[in-house]
Amino acid sequence: MFDDIKGKRALVTGACGVIGKWIAETLHEAGATLALTDAKGDELEAFAGALGLGGDSFVKTADLTDEASIRALTDEIGRRWGAADILVNNAGIYPSAFLLDTPTEEFDRIFSINLRAPFILSRELATQMVRKGIKGSIINISSGASRKMRRTATVYSTSKTALDRLTKGFAVELAEYGIRSNALEPGFAAGSTVSNLSEAHIRNTVAQIPLGRASSRTDVGNALLYLASDASSYVTGATLTVDGGNSAGTLAVHQDKKSAL
Repeated sequence: MFDDIKGKRALVTGACGVIGKWIAETLHEAGATLALTDAKGDELEAFAGALGLGGDSFVKTADLTDEASIRALTDEIGRRWGAADILVNNAGIYPSAFLLDTPTEEFDRIFSINLRAPFILSRELATQMVRKGIKGSIINISSGASRKMRRTATVYSTSKTALDRLTKGFAVELAEYGIRSNALEPGFAAGSTVSNLSEAHIRNTVAQIPLGRASSRTDVGNALLYLASDASSYVTGATLTVDGGNSAGTLAVHQDKKSAL
């Protein structure tokens, strides 16, 4: 179904996180050539080894709070590939703190990784795509938090709202070059945040999801392949929500009654 992914070159940021690994594994299995980046160099090398990356694929440790580090990454892509076909801005952080307890430097760090880095990466890689005449795909990993504030996560939510607007801005401005920009909202996946979630919290969260389960690699992977492939050639500026209905409405934790049907 997504045969056109084979041979395409894709950059995935935050490749050592749960969602990042799912995305990298999916693209690798579909035959894409990968550039994987993360701040965790040793873990990145180990993951690439487990995947069995070869050929023109490579890994590069990068600090997404540092523009020089980001440019070193995009410059290497230019040297190795000329340009990427797919950019997946997956890296993100989700610190939990009340606004009154959030230092300015923490606010800046969240926006630097969640918004500023995707802007720089999209700008630089799209410029390479334009020069090479590549009709590429930019996919930003967003969150349902972009539309619904979360207590102790206001800065994160705000950064994702801004990322959604940035996604649409790139979609409008890159359309003339045939480059598409979309957002993907994965559903709840335990372990995908910096917080350690208790088993009780995970059970309670899953119990409120209409489809009754957490997100899986297949859920995220299929949605990612759709947005990266020619199957979505007329889709840009959109947000694809793959969350089991969680953003449509959550179920009550205590359900004593079922439908009469």
